[in-house]
Amino acid sequence: MVSSIESPSRVTFGLFEADLQTGELWKAGKRIKIQSQPFKVLSALLEHPGEVVTREDLQLRLWGKDTIVDFEHSLGTAINKIREALGDSAENPRFIETLARRGYRFIAPVSYPVAVTALASPAVLVPSTEQNAVSAAAPLSINRSRVWPLLYLVGGVAALAAAAGIGIYIGSSRGSVTPARITQITHNGRIAPGAPSMESLPATATDGVHIFSSVIQNGRAVLSQVSIANGDVLPLSIPSDIPAPSMGDLSPDGSKLLLRNHLSPESEQPLWVVPVDGGSALRVANILAHDATWMPDGDGILYAAGNQLFVTHLKDEVSTVLATVPGRAFWLRWSPDHKLLRFTIIDPLDHTTSLWELAAGGHTARPVLAKWSSPASDCCGTWTADGKYFVFQSAHDGSDDLWRLNGKSTSDPVKITNGPLRYEAPLAARNGHRIFFLGLDAQSELLRYAADRKEFVPESNFLSLANRVDFSRDHQWVAWTDAQGRLWRARTDGTEELQLTPDAMQVFLAHWSPDGKQLAMMAREPGKAWHLYSVPADGGSPQLLLKEDRNAADPGWSPDGNSLVFGRVPDLMGKESGPRAIQLLDLRTHAVTTLPGSEGLFSPRWSPDGRSIAAISFDQRKLMLYDVAAKTWRLLTETSAADPVWSATSDAIYIHAFMAPTQPIYRVAVPSGKLDEVANLASFHSGEAADYFFCGITPDNVPLVRARSSTGNLYSLDLDAK
Repeated sequence: MVSSIESPSRVTFGLFEADLQTGELWKAGKRIKIQSQPFKVLSALLEHPGEVVTREDLQLRLWGKDTIVDFEHSLGTAINKIREALGDSAENPRFIETLARRGYRFIAPVSYPVAVTALASPAVLVPSTEQNAVSAAAPLSINRSRVWPLLYLVGGVAALAAAAGIGIYIGSSRGSVTPARITQITHNGRIAPGAPSMESLPATATDGVHIFSSVIQNGRAVLSQVSIANGDVLPLSIPSDIPAPSMGDLSPDGSKLLLRNHLSPESEQPLWVVPVDGGSALRVANILAHDATWMPDGDGILYAAGNQLFVTHLKDEVSTVLATVPGRAFWLRWSPDHKLLRFTIIDPLDHTTSLWELAAGGHTARPVLAKWSSPASDCCGTWTADGKYFVFQSAHDGSDDLWRLNGKSTSDPVKITNGPLRYEAPLAARNGHRIFFLGLDAQSELLRYAADRKEFVPESNFLSLANRVDFSRDHQWVAWTDAQGRLWRARTDGTEELQLTPDAMQVFLAHWSPDGKQLAMMAREPGKAWHLYSVPADGGSPQLLLKEDRNAADPGWSPDGNSLVFGRVPDLMGKESGPRAIQLLDLRTHAVTTLPGSEGLFSPRWSPDGRSIAAISFDQRKLMLYDVAAKTWRLLTETSAADPVWSATSDAIYIHAFMAPTQPIYRVAVPSGKLDEVANLASFHSGEAADYFFCGITPDNVPLVRARSSTGNLYSLDLDAK
């Protein structure tokens, strides 16, 4: 039975907060419009998170047993209105799950700003604040015989405990399972998620009281300490020698951080040791590495550079090779008994992640879960303090969740979360079996720059979900990629919208041919390299243009449409050993030629008038210009640069100076190279944008950007919770 207690007034979930008494709904502090009837349905679901609320119960709650109404239509309309307000979908729900012919269930983590007394029955679990785990008391009468069973056997071994949509699987018998507890630690939605495709993993560390994590502030990831008790965030005092610190590890005694810089695009960076309580940074010898961790004794550092693992001792700064591994190693974690090292390998060609292990004193690594996921997506494991469990993240069936292995076992992983968020970066507490992790629920929107207001404003039309945008030369059509990497096209008024690529293909960017009949794409299939494709603008199968066993990027059209200029990916998107330069592909003969003097350049863009090709140096600090007739390169400007876009008249190039403190978008005049700042971080409403990237320009040279208002929060669970 459910005890009779007063229901809490305010309920929070993700970026949303609902006041069940006043009928108001907010998202990240902004009031969201929602009609009375849909809000009543939402309230009913929020009062019973994790439970099935039947259609009959909702009918009684909203209309009463004696009211004559087209109930099915009215309820369906109300649910659609709720999903519209929350940005949810029936096909891939993050908040409201439909159970055919039965009812609905609220599946997202729920917490309450004001503590209330817990229910007497433990049958329902909801995420809580650190101080107390709570479940809402229910004025709505729930028919318990109709509630979806909270416990069922998985593979005959593990049991599922429903946690308001976060399933916690714990090996136990059906009769003795007690739900584990999910705790939401932060609520600001600004924990930096990293970018695995850019060799940036969201590493964290803990001293038992705080979690050290990167938090997005003023458009940059700032290394901060987060209170485990109340989620308070305090930026750390990091010396200016390290302008963009990336977490490597916390020393065994909890006094020193091992960091590397991640602002520069070079994949191998210096290592630094910084006291947690502030002080001077110590450069670790002359080491360049892409990841590192402390040795268990705290006197040495294990680091990864290239395809090798090294150990260096701080006393004599002498480095020795530990092992050669089959790829680039990240997330290095020693077992508590110091006898086994587990780590993640990122393959630069097929862009997969896999778990590997190396015995202490050994020199040959072996896979932990060979061919368990396809393509491989296993990453970022952590050992509990006693070594009883090894928890890692993996993607299956479109969901990124946490999984558990028993100790040093390499088989039979058990799933311990089950959406609706993406769960990443597990971190074990310094004692017990508590796990901290990142729950991603990124919110972003496309904005255009309004010069008259000197600020970015939302693009509320059909392009609001676009990531990268390209307009046809005649300005009649527009193509764009969405968050899933699919390519779309439509007329500029939004009509004749058409998806051009299959769901399984990931498109990074695409450009219209001069005649507007096709698009050239940088795209890839799951578990494969980036390749060059073309696709008809009216629809059809994408065609592979250049078959290679390496990454190719950034195709751009010649004025006559007979050739493509293209480059290679930077180190952070796949460090390769082959030569990297700007090349031309003749679409008639399939011959490939290299532009003279283009070694060390990437991201080419051919001007609309055909006279010039712009490209960026691999350190992304120089914008170069190639004279097609003279076949010579020259420096156009020296500044940080990303995502170059030519103006329609070929008299300027727009770039994002992402390394600069204010991250401006510049208009670079051609041929003078004069820089004019168009917009920067201050062009967003204060606090509305966590960060942004440059998406393109409109035919009248208006910059488009995609700004994130939130990324994710820190959560925790205890594998032993009873």
